[in-house]
Amino acid sequence: MKVNVEVDCTPEEARQFFGLPDVRRMQTAVMDRLQQQMISNIEKVSPEALMQSWFTFNPKIAEQFQDMFVTMAGLGGTRGGDKK
Repeated sequence: MKVNVEVDCTPEEARQFFGLPDVRRMQTAVMDRLQQQMISNIEKVSPEALMQSWFTFNPKIAEQFQDMFVTMAGLGGTRGGDKK
């Protein structure tokens, strides 16, 4: 035997019927806080912020990046006049 019961109600009505609490205000507050945290973290990992933090750590790092990219691209040898 098969019995189908169809209930037509809103989520709020179902929540009240089952005695569940209304958590809309809490959910809104949590989502606002999560959005603020995500925006602040996105600003921390922006390309400008990353480059600024890397280059303020070691002034010679720009030269090291250049050497690394040249070596990876296979465009040249080593610096300082070393020849093969």
